Amino acid sequence: MDLLIVEDDDAVASALLAAVSSAGHKAERVFRGSDALLQHRKAAMILLDLGLPDMDGLEVLRKLRQVTLNPVIILTARDDERRVVRGLRLGADDYLIKPVKLNELLARIEAVARRMGRAAAPSSELTAGDVTISLDHRTAEVAGRALRLTPTEFELLALLVKHGGSIATREQIMDALWGDAFAAASRSLDVHLTGLRAKLGRPGYIVNVRGVGYRFEANPP
Repeated sequence: MDLLIVEDDDAVASALLAAVSSAGHKAERVFRGSDALLQHRKAAMILLDLGLPDMDGLEVLRKLRQVTLNPVIILTARDDERRVVRGLRLGADDYLIKPVKLNELLARIEAVARRMGRAAAPSSELTAGDVTISLDHRTAEVAGRALRLTPTEFELLALLVKHGGSIATREQIMDALWGDAFAAASRSLDVHLTGLRAKLGRPGYIVNVRGVGYRFEANPP
């Protein structure tokens, strides 16, 4: 499993890296919460220290949960029960008290991975209403009419359709398309949405949920 270790203490990070590597996992370590927000997509699971130098670990967790459902195990100091409870309520999957017992860490990683279950292999074709998308060939059609989409427009359409009628937040979209949910890419997103709507030729397909994000409506009224 690919792990992302978010830990600013070099000694702790070295021990964690050695432990997970000995168990056959691949791991990358970052120092800061801002780095975790930029690099989380590379990992299937995140080990998140709550005491980071640039931002509160719980704020990092809150922002991660806006863009990913990948498991997060929080690492926290002893006698910090309130932060543990807050972390679990914000969406952490488990927690460990420092100093971390490495055998326990590996057991928790395996337990969380089992709860995740095995994700089904993604389909190479998506459909919603009369929209058909080929992920392999990177083509899209509406009622048999080929759409001439830019790479970003294609990724945007595929992401919205993958959500299956549920809302994709602006943060999720910007994270998927630009790799940073909190960068100044908001205006660029608006431009691509306008272009995609025009090429679809179906104004009701992409619904703006004010203040939240967007939903693809396969059967608009």
